[in-house]
Amino acid sequence: MASRTKTPHQSPLIGTRALNRATLARQLLLNRAEMSAGDAVAHLVGLQAQNVKPPYFQLHARLAGFRPAELAGLMESREVVRMVTMRSTIHTHTAHDALTLRPLVQAARDREVAYFRKGLTGVDLDRLAERARAFVEAEPRTMAEIREELLVHWPAADPQSLSVAARCLLPLVQVTPRGVWGRSGQVRLTTVERWLGADADAAQPIDDVVLRYLGAFGPASVKDMQTWAGLTRLREAFERLRPRLLTFRDESGTELFDLPDAPRPDADTPAPPRFLPEFDNLLLSHADRSRVVAPEIRNRTWTGNQAHRTLLVDGFLAGLWRLDDAPTSGPADRNGAGANRPGVDGAGAARSGPDAPAQPPVLTVELFGTPSRARKEEIEAEGQVLLATMAGGPGSVRFGSIHG
Repeated sequence: MASRTKTPHQSPLIGTRALNRATLARQLLLNRAEMSAGDAVAHLVGLQAQNVKPPYFQLHARLAGFRPAELAGLMESREVVRMVTMRSTIHTHTAHDALTLRPLVQAARDREVAYFRKGLTGVDLDRLAERARAFVEAEPRTMAEIREELLVHWPAADPQSLSVAARCLLPLVQVTPRGVWGRSGQVRLTTVERWLGADADAAQPIDDVVLRYLGAFGPASVKDMQTWAGLTRLREAFERLRPRLLTFRDESGTELFDLPDAPRPDADTPAPPRFLPEFDNLLLSHADRSRVVAPEIRNRTWTGNQAHRTLLVDGFLAGLWRLDDAPTSGPADRNGAGANRPGVDGAGAARSGPDAPAQPPVLTVELFGTPSRARKEEIEAEGQVLLATMAGGPGSVRFGSIHG
């Protein structure tokens, strides 16, 4: 009997705008969802959290009625945690995903250690993992403390290589108050098992993770998911699932997989402006990012090694933004990618009380093009929503360079 599997050329075409709207719908960016913060973190398979503030801004852009205290409460109750998973970057995950996704990507972390093997000559990696685990489970430690402890046992090793090995070999979480809205805290680490009081579970089955990825980022290609996860050789999982999935081809002919019942809105569905933080997974989770980022502006979200906060207009990258919510914030708030410092609101909340700033918060928006007056008013209105929720507004929205 002849196979009924469609080739990419037989699969229906999905245009860039339709692909954009489908992805935005999965990402909860077409309409703010009536969903709890915990459910959203699970649905999105984690929030990119390389810096402290982005998870809060990600949820603000996606959830109706979101308040930072909701996610902060989940952090403090240990229902969500910050740890290294996909792409060797820090993500905010539910406790369940922290225990089951890290084992899935552990092989990639092991390969990462191999890049530093020259600096680990004579180091027994199994013994290193045992020493580091005992040290951080006794009490949460800074990376500098971990490095110094390991140097006692391997004084001839490269200090950075020892740090990388500990970070990759162990499932380390950043303990609170780090990551809690309105509080600052040095990065201190312990194992996810110690922090959650639970043994690490078996890795989530890769087929289940493929389905979850498509539910949050689809339609998508095999290479798209490999980019998101930082894994390779996922074709076999997609082929196993093919009978359960729909296939499309994008405008370049690439085969895309999708869940049959996932939303695929009409290409003309309105997409309101959305202010996204630096490192939002929407912009980092596909090999081909043209569904959101036009090729001619793909390099404009970075200056050197500095990532910028981004603005979506009509569903596509259209500008950058900066929030000045307190005169004492300095570069961390102006650029959107700084670390917490003592005396500075480490999660972006506006100060209150007698020490509150005299000036209202200012949102600066740098547009790549010239929008219509109506579109500009939509951007300003969305900006005021952000100011009210995330900076203790009201404040002002100004259009101009984020660098000036």
